[in-house]
Amino acid sequence: MRPHIRIWSQAKELAAQTPQSRNRYVDFLRAVSILVVITGHWLIAAYAYDAGKLYFSDVLVVQPRVQWLTWLFQVMPIFFIVGGYANAVSLESARSRELPYAAWLATRLNRLVTPLLALLVGWAIIAALMHFAGISGDVIQLASRASLIPIWFLAIYIMVVVLAPATHKAWRRWGFVSFWLLAAIGVVVDVAFFAGDMRWLGWSNYFWVWLSVHHLGYAWRSGRLGKPGRLLLFSFLSFALLSLLVHKGPYPLAMVGSPDEDLSNSLPPKITLLVLGIMQLGLLLAIEAPMRRLLAGLRIWAATVLINSMIMTVYLWHLTVAMGVVAALYLAGGLGLGLVPTTPAWWFSRPLWILGLYAVLLPVTLLLAPLERRARAADASVPAAWRQVSGAIAICLGVALIGKFGFANAPLPGLDIAAFLLVVAGAATSGLLPGFK
Repeated sequence: MRPHIRIWSQAKELAAQTPQSRNRYVDFLRAVSILVVITGHWLIAAYAYDAGKLYFSDVLVVQPRVQWLTWLFQVMPIFFIVGGYANAVSLESARSRELPYAAWLATRLNRLVTPLLALLVGWAIIAALMHFAGISGDVIQLASRASLIPIWFLAIYIMVVVLAPATHKAWRRWGFVSFWLLAAIGVVVDVAFFAGDMRWLGWSNYFWVWLSVHHLGYAWRSGRLGKPGRLLLFSFLSFALLSLLVHKGPYPLAMVGSPDEDLSNSLPPKITLLVLGIMQLGLLLAIEAPMRRLLAGLRIWAATVLINSMIMTVYLWHLTVAMGVVAALYLAGGLGLGLVPTTPAWWFSRPLWILGLYAVLLPVTLLLAPLERRARAADASVPAAWRQVSGAIAICLGVALIGKFGFANAPLPGLDIAAFLLVVAGAATSGLLPGFK
């Protein structure tokens, strides 16, 4: 049996075994949000070949009038909300089974860090091969930074997971007070960023903004967000507030990247992403009931199960695949890269371009996804909580450095190697490497 047919059969078997109590819409939103992120990344990156040279441009910069599309394609808030819901379910289960924090965290880190390590090891090898092939450090750095954009998410989400037992406890004790406290800190940080020109403080909003967004998942799980009418009202009010912040306030229109020089809603995160998340969540939860009925069918639910079984692999490798395809087309004399970006012909070619990238991503995913699905052995020893937390901090720091500077041409000699070794050391400390349990 062919691998893709076998995997589909396994997905249908797992789907058929799903208990009725599971909220399948959560898994559906996780799958769809990641596919939207991938498609969005492939859509805004424009490559062109002319006179033997390869040029890169950002569609959001070249054609600013399409920046409003990022209000649809920036769905990372949904992924954090879904993560909050899933973490709440997992923590409730752990509490009922009297599972200690260390055992709970070991399982969560295994699912997140294992596919991350595969990507970073792969890129360490690619960077080394490019170096020994005589490719310049500038090219290696550019290619690695562009390909490793997805890892920023894990640099913060791993810490959100580490803090989840504490934040969930705060939610259970104080409810929306804990949410508003996090949101208020995010607002204060933004005020300091804009009014006080305290740009360095803005980076702390990686915590305050995303922790508050994650809290919305707790609220969803608790059933405290209300009925469709109330949800649609929340969505409308959030849309109005977001429009006001963008058109009357200091925030840029685009919700992804940095199309405006020295200013971005996502680097570092701004409170606009929380408002965007509330707007999106209101619309999506307003249709939760009919969507859950639709997902009761085997075929759509099996597809959702299949995507979720390889979701981190698909997400982490999609830009590496795109970079590999572009490099191959460049070496083939610019085949398929002759269209001028943002022209009508270029836009009409985008569906074919995206389908082609998915076709290449599929075999890569089938090859690497088993690493993601490999669970911890039932009899595996659980490292002490302090080891796992300290290891997670090291992983996140190393990932942040690699994501910012890439491989090669770091501001300090050997910083890329040191950052990579920091990730490996963190994984070893957390008991995520063989022989370091």
